[in-house]
Parts: sequence; C-alpha cells; structure tokens
Amino acid sequence: MVKVVTAGLHKGRPHSALVESKSSISGRNNAGRITVRHRGGGHKRHYRIIDFKRDKDNVPARIERIEYDPNRSAHIALLLYADGER
Repeated sequence: MVKVVTAGLHKGRPHSALVESKSSISGRNNAGRITVRHRGGGHKRHYRIIDFKRDKDNVPARIERIEYDPNRSAHIALLLYADGER
C-alpha cells in the first residue's frame, strides 16, 4: 500500500498567474453529441501552466513552495528565479 505524504504541501491557493481555466468537454464532439460514453461530471479543475523546458541556463532558482496539482499524479514545485520570474 502506498500513502501519499501531504504534510509539506502549500495550503493556500495556487499562484494565479500560472493558472488558467480548463473546460470539460464531457465526451462530446463539435456537434455536441456524446461520442465517448461514461465521461463527464466530477469537480471543476484549473490547469496549472508548467514550464517543461526549463531553458533558463545560469540563472539560480529556489523552490518557493510545493503545490497540489489535480491534473496529474505528481505534486508540482513553484520556482522563484533570481531575476524575479516564477
């Protein structure tokens, strides 16, 4: 059995500049007809914008906080670069 440790996670809201709304299509196509059954419902999610490239070379950064992400099974870290970018 695996237990996820959530003691070190940030308790507040996510950094708002890196969050955008995610629309749920509920298994429907462009005509609005159900094309995939048993999809839909659930809690509304917001998409966290993640920099997968990490192409800022020679700019030191520190981990500001670790946040929960509802769209993936991993937690995400908010980095604060020395030039002020997050």
